[in-house]
Amino acid sequence: MIADMDKSPLVSVVVPVYNMEAFLPETLDSILASDYPNFEVVVVDDGSKDASYRIACDYAKKDQRVRAYTQPNGGACAARNQAVRLAKGEFILPFDADDKMSETFVSDAVHVILSDMKIKAVCPRAEYFGNRKGEWKLPPFSRKLLARKNMIPICALYRKSDWERVGGYDKHIVAREDWAFWIAMLKDGGKVVALSRVSVYYRVRTGSKRVSDRSLKRKLIDALNARHPEFFERELGGPLHYCRSWSVLLNRIYRLFHPRKVYVASDFRTLTSYVKALPALFKYDSGTVIYKGRNELREMDWYGTKVVIKSFRVPNLINRIAYGVFRSSKAQRSFEYAEMLRREGIGSPAPVAYYTERNGLLFTRSYYISLKSECPYSYVNLMRGDFPGQEEILRAIARTTAALHEKGYLHKDYSRGNILFRHTDKGVEVEIIDLNRIRFRTVNMEEGCRNFERLPGTPEMFAILADEYAKARGFDANECLKLILKYNNAHI
Repeated sequence: MIADMDKSPLVSVVVPVYNMEAFLPETLDSILASDYPNFEVVVVDDGSKDASYRIACDYAKKDQRVRAYTQPNGGACAARNQAVRLAKGEFILPFDADDKMSETFVSDAVHVILSDMKIKAVCPRAEYFGNRKGEWKLPPFSRKLLARKNMIPICALYRKSDWERVGGYDKHIVAREDWAFWIAMLKDGGKVVALSRVSVYYRVRTGSKRVSDRSLKRKLIDALNARHPEFFERELGGPLHYCRSWSVLLNRIYRLFHPRKVYVASDFRTLTSYVKALPALFKYDSGTVIYKGRNELREMDWYGTKVVIKSFRVPNLINRIAYGVFRSSKAQRSFEYAEMLRREGIGSPAPVAYYTERNGLLFTRSYYISLKSECPYSYVNLMRGDFPGQEEILRAIARTTAALHEKGYLHKDYSRGNILFRHTDKGVEVEIIDLNRIRFRTVNMEEGCRNFERLPGTPEMFAILADEYAKARGFDANECLKLILKYNNAHI
C-alpha cells in the first residue's frame, strides 16, 4: 500500500453507468474500500431509465471522493470518454458498473506503473463471478496477439496523457471499444504488466454488454481495419480477417498471388508499415484528398511526418503486362527521378517510398510517396499580375528549367501545377514534381524552349523566362523568346 497521500498521484476511477441499479452499489462499495490514499470516483450515467443516477448521487453526497454526472444516452464509449474528460487524476482506471475490485488493486497497479515510464497499462488478475466461476485467464501481452484478440481487460490502469494522445475511446467503434483503444495506445510501443494477485471480480450475466457485443463482430473487425491498417500490416502481414486466428495464413496466401514491391528510403524506414498498408489506407479513405482525376493525390500524416501519396490509375491491359513484367512502374520512376534530381541540386520534394503490386503477372496498382513540399505556391499563382516578386520567381524557374536541360532531363509534363516555389532567406526556391515522364536526351535550344509550351503567361512573362533561360544556357535571348512564343501560341 502507498500510505502517503501527499506523495501519491491522484487516480481517477471512471465508471460509466447504464441501467445498473441492481449492481452499482456493490461496485461503488468495493471501489471505496480501496486502501489507496488518493483517488476519486467519476460516475457518468448514460441516460439510464432506472435509479442508477440517483444511486450515484447518493454516494456522492455521502463520500466526497465520488462525483456523479448524467448525460443523454450516447453509449458506453461516449460515457467513458466523458468520465475521463471530467477526471482530475494523473492515472485513469476504467471500471464497469457491475464488477468488483479488491482493496489492494489500485495501490498495486500504481506501484507498478510508477516503476517504469515504458509501462503503459497495468492489468488485474481477475476471477469470474455470477453466471460463471473460475479465473479469467489472459495470455501474456504481445502486439502480435493484440492484433488478433483483445487480451487486455477494460479495467487496466493507464496515464490520462495517453488517453489524450490517442484521442480517447473511438466513438466509431460499435463494440469492444476498449480493444481499439489498447491498439491505438500500444501499437507503437509500451509495456503491459499483469498483477500477480487477484484484483478484480468480473461479473458474467445474461444480457451483459460483453455478451451482446459478440453479434457485432464483423462490424468491429471492419472498423479496426479502417482505423489501424498499418498496425495489422506490421503484425499480421495484412488485414485482420473475420476468422481472426487465420489472418496471418490468409494474408500470406493472398501475397503469393498478389506479389508486391515496396521500397522505402533509408531515412524513412520507420514508415514502412504505413507504406505497405497503402491499399487499405486508400480503401478506407484515409488522409485528405488533394486531387482526384485520372490519378489521385492524398496528404497523410504518419508519425508526425506529412507525406503526399500519388495513386496511379490501373493502366490498360497491354501496359499491365508491360509494367508487370518488363518496365519500371510510374511510381518507381517517380521515386528514382526525384532522387536523381536532388543529387544534381535540382529541387523536388524528398522521395519517401514507392509501392507496386501485381495480380499474377498483371500489374494492378502503384503508389509514389514523397514528403509534403514546403513550397506554398505553384506557377498558377504567377498569373496574378501583382504577385509579389514575380520577375525574381520567373527567373528562378527559368534557371531551374535550364539546369534540367543541361543535365539532359526533359520533363514531358512541364505544366503550371508541376512547378512549385517559395521565398527563402537565400532567394527563391523552386521544386519540380510529377516526374515519371522525364525523358533523357540532349536538349537543344529549340526543344528546350518548346518545353515552356504548357506554361501560360503574358509576353512580358515569357520575355523574362527567355532572357534568364538564354543566360543560363548561353543562347540568344531573342531567339529563345521567338521559340517560346511560337510553341506557346501553337499550344494555345
